[in-house]
Amino acid sequence: MLNDETKDRLRQRLNDVHDWPSVYMFKFIFEPQTERLDSVTALFPAEVEILRKYSAGGKYLSLTVREVMMSAEEVVERYNKASEIQGVIIL
Repeated sequence: MLNDETKDRLRQRLNDVHDWPSVYMFKFIFEPQTERLDSVTALFPAEVEILRKYSAGGKYLSLTVREVMMSAEEVVERYNKASEIQGVIIL
């Protein structure tokens, strides 16, 4: 779970560079286990674009998700939920 200081910094940075609503690109990296992949994709509605890219050796999977977000707070909360999934690196 993200701590309050991290949430505040992220929220401020997002508000500095985005006008809401805005298309936001989330990025995650993790070892490609089905349970982990299902947990990450469950954070997003079915209609969003999710791009998958495996590392050269296939040991890691990168997910890039684009979604229209209404506010920085929505982005922060989505990242907070993703941070609870063990083994997921948030970029």
